[in-house]
Amino acid sequence: MERAAEDRPAGAAGPAQPTVALELLVHGVGGATAEKMLNDPRTVRISGDGVAAVFRRADDVDAESRPGAPRGRPVPEAYVWCNLTSGNAGRALWLLLLPFMVVNLAHWMRPGGDGRPRTVRLYGLLVRLAGLTLTVLLVAAACEVALDLVAWQCAGTRACTDRHTWLGFLSPAAPHPGWWSLPGRRLALAAVVPAALTGLLWYLSHRTWRAYESQLPLTGIDRRDEAIGPTALARPGFWYGRRLVARLRAAHTAAGLLTVAAAVCTSAARFDREPGGPVALDAAGRLLETALVAGAVAVVAVVCHRGRSEQRLDRELDGRLIRWLPLGALAVLVLAVVHAGWERPGWHSSGRLPGNATFGGIALVQGLIVVALAAVAHLLHRAPADEARTAGTSGTLRTPGTSGTLRTPGTSGTLRTPGTSGTLRTPGTSGTLRTPGTSGTLRTPGTSGTLRTPGTSAPARPPGASGASRTVMRGLGGPAVAMLACALGGVMSGGVAQRVADWLDGTRAVIDGPPALLTWQASVIPALLLVLLVPCVRLARETWRLRRVELAAVDRDYPDEPKDPARTRRIATARAMATLTDRSPLLVAVTSATTLLLGTGALVGALTTGRTPSGAAAGTPPFVHGAAQTAQALGSWLIGLGFLLFVTSGRRAYKDASARRTIGILWDVGTFWPRAAHPFAPPCYAERAVPDLTWRMATWTRATGGRLVLSGHSQGSVLAAAAAWQLRPAERSRVALLTYGSPLERLYGRWFPAHFGPAALASLHAEVDCWRNLYRPTDPIGGPVRLPGDPAVDREPLRDPLAYGRTERTPLPAPILGHSDYQADPAFAEERQLLLARLRPDVPAPRPSGGDG
Repeated sequence: MERAAEDRPAGAAGPAQPTVALELLVHGVGGATAEKMLNDPRTVRISGDGVAAVFRRADDVDAESRPGAPRGRPVPEAYVWCNLTSGNAGRALWLLLLPFMVVNLAHWMRPGGDGRPRTVRLYGLLVRLAGLTLTVLLVAAACEVALDLVAWQCAGTRACTDRHTWLGFLSPAAPHPGWWSLPGRRLALAAVVPAALTGLLWYLSHRTWRAYESQLPLTGIDRRDEAIGPTALARPGFWYGRRLVARLRAAHTAAGLLTVAAAVCTSAARFDREPGGPVALDAAGRLLETALVAGAVAVVAVVCHRGRSEQRLDRELDGRLIRWLPLGALAVLVLAVVHAGWERPGWHSSGRLPGNATFGGIALVQGLIVVALAAVAHLLHRAPADEARTAGTSGTLRTPGTSGTLRTPGTSGTLRTPGTSGTLRTPGTSGTLRTPGTSGTLRTPGTSGTLRTPGTSAPARPPGASGASRTVMRGLGGPAVAMLACALGGVMSGGVAQRVADWLDGTRAVIDGPPALLTWQASVIPALLLVLLVPCVRLARETWRLRRVELAAVDRDYPDEPKDPARTRRIATARAMATLTDRSPLLVAVTSATTLLLGTGALVGALTTGRTPSGAAAGTPPFVHGAAQTAQALGSWLIGLGFLLFVTSGRRAYKDASARRTIGILWDVGTFWPRAAHPFAPPCYAERAVPDLTWRMATWTRATGGRLVLSGHSQGSVLAAAAAWQLRPAERSRVALLTYGSPLERLYGRWFPAHFGPAALASLHAEVDCWRNLYRPTDPIGGPVRLPGDPAVDREPLRDPLAYGRTERTPLPAPILGHSDYQADPAFAEERQLLLARLRPDVPAPRPSGGDG
């Protein structure tokens, strides 16, 4: 059921009712329907479209203006955004973009280090360069399959074309060789495949760019005089990356086309340089190589340019750049195709296509980038500690043993007084006064919010808010994930090449097959899996020990219940398994470090021997030779299995909506962040969802002057926090935040410390009216917020299950809910009522401002 916008404005027209309350529900990963979220089969879409929309119950459509509307409960609204990540069947193609998504995550995983802007920019630059190498790697893999294996090796060998008759028109050994039988023309025809792949990536990026990055955040607000706070998510242009994505898309498209052009013209240029080669074609080839180098320099220069502007809404577009850079690369490719297709008497294809060192060069550059990224991340992670040891900087006076902060009106310096850590806000000041002997934020009795007076802003960074103690891998999470992205790209590229080579000639008796490096990289996979057994066994042992501890804890939590050993074991197991989330960084760290070491060994082995592992081990002791043969065969089998699973998953996701929704859950977590490192990554749904939520909250509070509870589950709590940061302070202070099953600190705070660290979450708690967080010990995703100073945000862990055994109220066994169905717990309704009571209904609504927002 749907109501047109002209029937009732989305801002709830009618006389303002100061006592009206709204609960805006935001679902989490996996999605939900409006009917389920609102617990009503009759719902009405009041704003939005078929991709993301706000729904209400049919009875609540005009609740703000209806005279007899009940005032004892909030009006529930549901924001449904699941179609942003799991909509039509075309989303199955996003599986091809998995390495790009992972490297984009690495960009946002940097440690804090806000006091070192140059180091922060260097970190972003290195991740963008890593993303560029992944684009080149993917296109180079397509060139390896189409140009080298098919057009150069198989089509140039009679035995292979006899087996694959569809290649007969390309064969120079046919009784009547055709026009396409010349090596250069075969390469020119095969270049259509990688060029089409590059075009497909451009199309997907451009289409999603128009749908996601072009969504305007809340506009018409002058926020230059506002304190942004300790997180970039509060900046006006954070969720508007239109300009940067357009620039990167042009650069990566040009890089892909230039890679194809290099693969096409390299062999022809090499033949032309031989003694007696055609002089004119040799000169043309040198000019083409010069154009390729110039194009590569231009691409790297564009990628290195700092194009993202978060301090303001950057609506400009580099029109000439995004148009002419790809067109120039396309022109070079066309010239390369014409040059290679020119007739050259005596030119024949044999062996592998020249230029196989490309994969070795890409692997070397990626390894160096990851090492440099780790060094930069280490510096950023240490920056807060270094600043804490430095006295007298930035107008700050620090005395030994102090942690409090005293700011006087009109000053920017900071005076720290001994033994203080509490917070008191005074009217009209932007600083923070900490009172001696206090450890938290001053509150009124019985409340969970922060006491503030109008005109004050967020507190200064609280003590110990750098996030270093909880940051994963001591700040090296970003480099580790970047290494995994490169490994994923290598496995996908090698898997495609290996499978196509096996299909063309499984015995390798007719064609040489893919480059030796790809075989080496596949051969180290069994060794990697053996190494990973060690942390997996360790995690299993720790989980088993924790389960034994939880057995006693379950008995204590349900003291008056008849004990059922099987029931107790299930509850204890659920609690123990939920803690694996907190220990997963160990597995990521071991995987990344081992991949870097084994990848280095594979690169050295391929470059020094020029042969496959089994060929390089020839003449060694039987044990070594047998191990090399086993690793090579097992690695080829594993990479083939992974490739088949990948293709099967994509095919199933294309046809099956449920499978597509499963893939959508992965994207819910991986595509929250804007595309800052790779333009071909799956689109950032938050660039649509956050403006949606911000516009809805701002217009509703402005039109009604009512109270608003922003209620977010799981990933919805992350969207809720991001949307609250985008509000103006006057509007943010009228919002209460209720999060449940929230990964804000447990995942985002640890993996993305620069944006969701303790300082950022503490500022959010200080700026909204009040905030409560619910979590269960059986929840593997949600957890406590753990704010500095231990303010009253986290409720005590909820019991799960609600009842241990059968009772009069629960005659059937209660389920272990884990991450789902928080609203079934009575604590949810209790906390919602407390938040509504905590919101001050007597505060006047913010005055409407001019402009759009």
